[in-house]
Amino acid sequence: MDTLTPGVPLDQIGQTLASFYDDLVAEGVPEHLAALVRRVRQAEPEPAAAEAPPAIAEPRRLALVVEDEPQIRALAETLLEETELAVIGCDSAEAALRVLQDHGGDVALVFADVRLAGAMDGLQLAHAVATLWPRARLVITSGHGVSRPDLPPEAVFIQKPWRPLDVLVEAERASGEPPPPVL
Repeated sequence: MDTLTPGVPLDQIGQTLASFYDDLVAEGVPEHLAALVRRVRQAEPEPAAAEAPPAIAEPRRLALVVEDEPQIRALAETLLEETELAVIGCDSAEAALRVLQDHGGDVALVFADVRLAGAMDGLQLAHAVATLWPRARLVITSGHGVSRPDLPPEAVFIQKPWRPLDVLVEAERASGEPPPPVL
């Protein structure tokens, strides 16, 4: 697919891709990503029991903070609230995928830790985002002595403890630079 249909929101495209992910394996999408999505779907609670993502007050580009440590997540959220991006925090990759399925076309930045609560880690989340929502800027962080884990080439890695300025620079790039083209 070389072009996108004009007027179709990217989050709708992401939802469609996620719903037909198994079919994409036959088209050349790596099996390990398809297996990951199947595993997440099986682990998802029933919709009535699922926690709804926070409501978004106004239509702005989004920063998604994915961190299982509440204090670190709150720090990153507070920092990113100083930017032009609206901020949504998640404690797991599964929660982040639910937000992406609903608002993927609006997500400008995914700022995620490598180690997360839940079945998926931040590396698996990064590969899923790079595949399904390639226009979102990926910033992955870790404080566990990893210099640069196996990330998609377009992802940025910031070692913990990260400097606030480094995070703000990446947020500025996400909100100011045009997103990469979808091929």
